[in-house]
Amino acid sequence: MERETVYYFFSGKGGVGKTSCSAAAGLKYAREGKKTLVISVDPAHSLADSFDQKIGGEVVELEKNLFALEIDPVKAVEEYKEKLNLFAADKLEMLKGFGLDETFDIAGLTPGIDEIAAFDKFMQYMQSKEYDVIIFDTAPTGHALRFLSLPDVLDSWIGKLIKIKLKFSGMFGFFKNILPFGGDKEEKNIGAEQLEAMKRRIEKAKEILTDKNKTKVNLVLIPEVMSILESERALKVLKGYDMDVENIIVNQMIPENKCDFCQERRKNQLKRLEEIKKKFKGQKILTLPQFKQEVQGKKMLEKVAKELYSK
Repeated sequence: MERETVYYFFSGKGGVGKTSCSAAAGLKYAREGKKTLVISVDPAHSLADSFDQKIGGEVVELEKNLFALEIDPVKAVEEYKEKLNLFAADKLEMLKGFGLDETFDIAGLTPGIDEIAAFDKFMQYMQSKEYDVIIFDTAPTGHALRFLSLPDVLDSWIGKLIKIKLKFSGMFGFFKNILPFGGDKEEKNIGAEQLEAMKRRIEKAKEILTDKNKTKVNLVLIPEVMSILESERALKVLKGYDMDVENIIVNQMIPENKCDFCQERRKNQLKRLEEIKKKFKGQKILTLPQFKQEVQGKKMLEKVAKELYSK
């Protein structure tokens, strides 16, 4: 029986606890009997620290039904640079005058090559139907939003490539190597049929990302002004891409206690929480306390999952 994979994205400002939430969610779904993969697409990986287990650039099994992977951006850049070095500079100059230099920055590789590599993994696992749940622990918000906008960017590239196919057929070997959605890598030339196939795969990715039953985004923030503002902007962008935000997770809430300093902080946090409820009206808002211990290892992740999903 073919699996219907559900994708969960955890995004937010740096340092708000996205990885802890991602790892806790992964543990929860795996222990419910769902084959679950947690993928870190944040170049500053901390997924291994959260699970307190070694994770690398290949999928590893952490326990029954639970698998993890940290995409290595350095390795991805090296691999892509190798491909780029196969082509002479005069060929790259051919991009100019056709609008492609504006959407594909050869020198800077915009969007980032690590984002393309991450999206390639998304496509790979989307097509495999191997997992019930795939969780993406994303980089800080701006990076994550560029990642999520990749289908539109890549779709634009492919559309332009199809239009100029007959004029510069020699360029398509180059794009065949740098775009991650081609077919048989042994093919020397790429034709309109292959480009159309790429478009269909990209359209499929867009369809999944905007399907509320298949893709769910969780915005993680802390009750502080900068984090709230960034999350507001992120919500607008995500809605612009027709992506569903499942939860707003407010992390690091100080519990009630007898410490005067802590209680003053808590008062300020409760004020911010009221602001959050007003600004994100209509969204499901979950809260997570600040734990005494660092969230590391499965016992602490169990506590996070219990707080998040028992409400």
